[in-house]
Amino acid sequence: MQTVSVTFPNQSYDVLIDRGLLDKTGKLVAQQWSPRRVALVSDDNVAPLYQARVAKTLEQTGFEVHCYDFPAGEASKSLTVLADLARKMAAAAFNRDDGVIALGGGVTGDLAGLLAATYMRGIRFIQIPTSLLAQVDSSVGGKTAVDLDTIKNIIGAFYEPDLVIIDPDTLQTLKQRDLIEGYGEIVKTAALEGGDFWKLIETIDSPADLLTHSPELSALSIGYKAKVVMADETESGSRQLLNFGHTLGHAVEALAAGGLRHGEAVSIGMLALMQVFEDAGLSEAGITAALKNRLAAVNLPTTSPLLNSPQVLDKVKNDKKNRHGHLNLVYLKALGEPAIKSVPNEEIATFLHLPEA
Repeated sequence: MQTVSVTFPNQSYDVLIDRGLLDKTGKLVAQQWSPRRVALVSDDNVAPLYQARVAKTLEQTGFEVHCYDFPAGEASKSLTVLADLARKMAAAAFNRDDGVIALGGGVTGDLAGLLAATYMRGIRFIQIPTSLLAQVDSSVGGKTAVDLDTIKNIIGAFYEPDLVIIDPDTLQTLKQRDLIEGYGEIVKTAALEGGDFWKLIETIDSPADLLTHSPELSALSIGYKAKVVMADETESGSRQLLNFGHTLGHAVEALAAGGLRHGEAVSIGMLALMQVFEDAGLSEAGITAALKNRLAAVNLPTTSPLLNSPQVLDKVKNDKKNRHGHLNLVYLKALGEPAIKSVPNEEIATFLHLPEA
């Protein structure tokens, strides 16, 4: 079993990675929590696959488990679904001594995390991510949120879990598109880190390779993210580096209205941004092609006609990373050498070669 430790001044937790951990959930949780009520939250895709199985292991170690599910998809990251889950917990008499466990992908982690952060002003929380995207990225770092209309993750909180349990075997039940999208975040992180992580990425040539190497990919991705997050928990400084590819990526993801997955949008956003910086002579020649080669190897999209939409500029200007009239753009001088360029709002369209309305 591989363990990545995440430590903050007032809290620390471990990320455990190993095949077969799902059936050890009860024992692992019992090492963190005394027996209590547990809200086991999943979407209606994951619940039939794993919820009863995990609930059984928890009950065998003394926990009172209440299973809740919600409709799968980004649309469920809403205040309406959040309130419905809180209402069910209140009806079951959950109190501050109880806990929430997120069992599922990124939507489940975001939603259940915010539920834990806000129910009675905060109760204990554990993550069990079952998608590649959640295993390598969203389950670690404490970001929890729901969307408001078309604005992603606008209502949320930084709320760290007590434990993250990653069983790579859960990836076997993913549809291929759902598996592949997580690789967009992996390539992003490997490009930021460089070195041995990028060397591993250079050996990934198919979706099957993702399944074979998923434990190492998770450990390396989380290790890098943990290092960054521990230095800047609330994204006031170096944590912004993790937004590489996200500014343009979030814009096309929003305009696609469900037609693009998050990892797909990050793939598109990374390449569009890096081409701008490479053309401007701010990045090493050939770096965009190297990224494109690795993303295309598993059939991730590498461009989108939505980049030519006049609406992209509005989405970019309204990005959460736009502060004090400037947009901070994360780019790579070279593999393993990230940097940030601050661009004034009035220069964004020209710098990024975006059409204006």
